[in-house]
Amino acid sequence: MSLRVATAAPFKQKGRTQVAEQAFVVALSLDREWMSADQAKRLLDMADAEGLVERVADGDVAATFDPGAVEIPEGFVPDASLFQERSGFERALDALVAAGFDRQETVAAVNDLQQAVGVTADAAAVVYARQQGVAASGAAEAAQEGVLDGR
Repeated sequence: MSLRVATAAPFKQKGRTQVAEQAFVVALSLDREWMSADQAKRLLDMADAEGLVERVADGDVAATFDPGAVEIPEGFVPDASLFQERSGFERALDALVAAGFDRQETVAAVNDLQQAVGVTADAAAVVYARQQGVAASGAAEAAQEGVLDGR
């Protein structure tokens, strides 16, 4: 999950699980030169919406996961697709994979559930994640938006 990798980078760089919001933006935009400052702020907002960080007192952000456990591959640079809106299926799948579930087996299980229950892939992924005890932050909302939008 490149959002998790990009989000972990500023925390790993500082060796902390809480950093100033400005330090987060500087780490991604100036230190690593991965994106503009505006994109780094957008990434922070996305990470907050996905439950990867939380904004705490005094303008700091805290990781809600262990950034030290995230491997940043050599030569990693987040691509533009990172900023595209992700479906409920993608959000739930990413949360399941981050929790240690095999991607391929999870997709197959979600597909089976979708066919058995007769719902959208987004809805099936959210239900499957909840059945497995995995919180898929933002996935249910994205699935609901997809249903309301007719997707």
